[in-house]
Amino acid sequence: MRLIIAEKPSLGRAIAAVLPKPHNKGEGFVRAANGDVVSWCIGHLLEQAEPEAYSPAYKQWSLESLPIVPEQWQLTPKAQTRQQLSVLRKLVKEADQLVHAGDPDREGQLLVDEVIAYLKVPAGKRNSMLRLLISDLNPQAVSRALAQLKPNQDFLPLSVSALARSRADWLYGINLTRACTVKGQQGGLKSVLSVGRVQTPLLGLVVRRDEDIEAFVSRPYYEVQAAIHLTPEAPFCFYAKWQPSEACSAHQDEEGRVLNPKLAQNVAARIQHQPARVETVERKQKQQAAPLPYNLSTLQIEAAKAFGLSAKQVLDGCQNLYEKYQLITYPRSDCRYLPNEHFARRQQVVKAIGCHDQNLTDVIAGADLNVRGKAWNDSKVEAHHAIVPTEKASAVNHLTTAEKQLYGMIARQYLLQFYPPFKYADTRVSLIIAGGRFVATERETIQPGWKQAMPRSTAQSQQEQENQPRKLPALEKGQEVWSGDPVVNEKHTQPPQHFTDASLLSAMTGINRFVKNPDLKKVLKDTDGLGTEATRAGIIELLFKRGFLQRNGKNIRATELGRALVNTLPESTTVPDMTAHWEKQLNDISERSLNYEHFMQPMLSQLQQLVTQACNLNVQAFQGIKTEKTAHRRSRRKTARKPRASGSRKKAS
Repeated sequence: MRLIIAEKPSLGRAIAAVLPKPHNKGEGFVRAANGDVVSWCIGHLLEQAEPEAYSPAYKQWSLESLPIVPEQWQLTPKAQTRQQLSVLRKLVKEADQLVHAGDPDREGQLLVDEVIAYLKVPAGKRNSMLRLLISDLNPQAVSRALAQLKPNQDFLPLSVSALARSRADWLYGINLTRACTVKGQQGGLKSVLSVGRVQTPLLGLVVRRDEDIEAFVSRPYYEVQAAIHLTPEAPFCFYAKWQPSEACSAHQDEEGRVLNPKLAQNVAARIQHQPARVETVERKQKQQAAPLPYNLSTLQIEAAKAFGLSAKQVLDGCQNLYEKYQLITYPRSDCRYLPNEHFARRQQVVKAIGCHDQNLTDVIAGADLNVRGKAWNDSKVEAHHAIVPTEKASAVNHLTTAEKQLYGMIARQYLLQFYPPFKYADTRVSLIIAGGRFVATERETIQPGWKQAMPRSTAQSQQEQENQPRKLPALEKGQEVWSGDPVVNEKHTQPPQHFTDASLLSAMTGINRFVKNPDLKKVLKDTDGLGTEATRAGIIELLFKRGFLQRNGKNIRATELGRALVNTLPESTTVPDMTAHWEKQLNDISERSLNYEHFMQPMLSQLQQLVTQACNLNVQAFQGIKTEKTAHRRSRRKTARKPRASGSRKKAS
């Protein structure tokens, strides 16, 4: 008997649907006519044991017991899914062949592997286990995947990476959370001070951004624009912006902005009604390929900008589109490329898009399915590929507004792969006026390409027309023109913006911008990331749930509690350097270039130092902080003390 173990019931049912009928449905499994059995986990059936499972002494939170480091790691069955684990125990014993059908990522790999290990499956059966990779729940795609089974041994590094991540996060979270919570209680705080190797650096980003905004002092700066005429008598033609020389550096800030108004006025006076000589004219033709299909993070960022959707709303909507409606491929993907064989199915996918989104009719009409964009590239695809529409063309009703918006975004991005590149020309004119250099630039569209398929709002079109620069005339090097009445613009430096859902996700995916260590910054330039595609939305929501973050309109800001925690913890726990380095090492384990021990040993040494520092936190930082729960309890007590109105006492008693 062949047993296929899926990650979730929805995936299990999708697999069973393509197996020979009739089916015999049991409690937690489906048996096909050919003898194959499909069963499933319900997410993680097992979880890391709590500290008290290792020693009763750990039930009491105390600084003296830290750090807690298990000698032999233990997993315990989750109470709510214990019955399904029993179903799998029986089926695994009966099976001659096991097929691992977890989701195509490192957590999906570990989820089934840890069940097989926990059930003490014999080594021979475990080593012969096959791997089924499914990213599309439609029957044709599932059938294709079943015909392409691979040895599960090929994917064990993914499982080891996920195991290292799970244990390291347990050690980090359990020990630092206990240390901080005990110190917080000593300062009068009643709530748990949760610390995590991803959530706390993310909170640190928000706290420091808030503090930068509060400390910001706006400064005026000045730009000089030369008004260029082709001759002294000719009408105004275009503006050219002054480029300060090195001699002006004493009057500039770190970004090169001129802070001295007298210098700007002096430059303007010198160039008024003066001849100008064209120093250089550079015109470069360029092209820009269509943006690649989405992975989860890019979709979350763009959906936040376009529709104000939170990271969790995007993830939940995509899960429904994938599991419930089978309209898109596996959504928890970090890849933006597609396998070459997927190109052969483009006709069916485009036809399906036409069935589900009438707003894309014109985009479909403009697509050339003979164009093969750079998205199709086997060398860029590993466990999973980009999020794209499936071939399902049957009508689907009752999509929510968010689900329709997300499907439209995913479908449009897929269709862009069949459009030519956007072609344009950039022109840069440099002029010398009274010894100073002035520059004018222009971008000219040669062929709109894929940009013609992008949505354009009326407000956007109007704004572009208003901001349209004057077209540069044909100029030649050495040509004499005329500088008329210049303009001095006084501008003011702007504070950084508060984080939003889009910018916070962008920060998590481009974390190297916030890393302080220059060597690590260089390493992480191409492989950066705080958290994973599957966890980022949950981490953000967790910080809200624990009272560390709050929303102010679209802005995300730290609470008083969040600030106090970040400002008392060791700095290394609140900046992304360490956890970004961890992510790189976990990725290295997945790619077989690092082993488990070489990751865990340095981490344990570092943990000892951090726990020692956390045990010496300044408890006064938490005094007087009102958490949401504390405020709620006080409000209830205050309400209870209010005198009841006459006539209601008897009823109340």
